[in-house]
Amino acid sequence: MTIIQHNENDSRGIFYMKEADKKIAELTYSIKENVMTIDHTEVNRDQEGKGLGTQLVTKSYEFAKENDRKIDPLCPFAEVLFDKNESWSDVRI
Repeated sequence: MTIIQHNENDSRGIFYMKEADKKIAELTYSIKENVMTIDHTEVNRDQEGKGLGTQLVTKSYEFAKENDRKIDPLCPFAEVLFDKNESWSDVRI
């Protein structure tokens, strides 16, 4: 399993996965007043279908929950996963 890494500054954040020093999947978000707006989820074409995007969105949900944040799933992929997982409504705006 590939480890999900995370970086964040005052206004932006990213969850990502690397394989052999190459980024293979990423989820980016902006931060404003404790709200993480997921704006982009992307998986390299040769890695599609392995559930990496789902793992990233799940990790962002867990991170928001642990850090008392809310999520606005602006990215269509993230929005579909939030719609499917009703239990995630506790962090959804």
